[in-house]
Amino acid sequence: MRRRLVQGEESALAELYDGHASVVRGLAHRFLDDEEAADRVVAEVFAEVWADPGAYEPERGSLRLWLTELTQRRALRHLDAISLAPESRARLEERIRAASAAARADRMVTAMPGSLRTALELAYVGRRDYREAAAELGVSEGEARRRMRLGLQLLSTAAARPAPHPPRPPAGNGTEKAS
Repeated sequence: MRRRLVQGEESALAELYDGHASVVRGLAHRFLDDEEAADRVVAEVFAEVWADPGAYEPERGSLRLWLTELTQRRALRHLDAISLAPESRARLEERIRAASAAARADRMVTAMPGSLRTALELAYVGRRDYREAAAELGVSEGEARRRMRLGLQLLSTAAARPAPHPPRPPAGNGTEKAS
């Protein structure tokens, strides 16, 4: 995908957009809680990808992670453009970090093996203890506990890994006069 984007293939951008726009928009909406601002962020993220596809470095992480980081940066820029009291800004930034952790957890649950995901769903959605989950899964109680424990360990890495913090732009909007 990166190679095709670097070569300027519009179809690659269309594929990328089709595959990831809903994730980018969902994150932007979680961050900003504003439909129009979320739509602007989506447009800006994909415009940035098109303008500089070489900025994506596969060795640093997945394409989806890169898009998540771009979305977070763009959302913060939108917040910076709004005049907010410091405590309001701090609450919004905390909300962005929480949304990033939730998005990582969502991706982990989606990507984890079905046996782990099913065990966690039985425990947390179905409110089953490990004995009940074992009976429903047709496995030993020890195996049900192992699956739940491993699934929780995977999820804990989503919460433990801090959200990337993009560099903060200088205060002000650049229109101040030098003294």
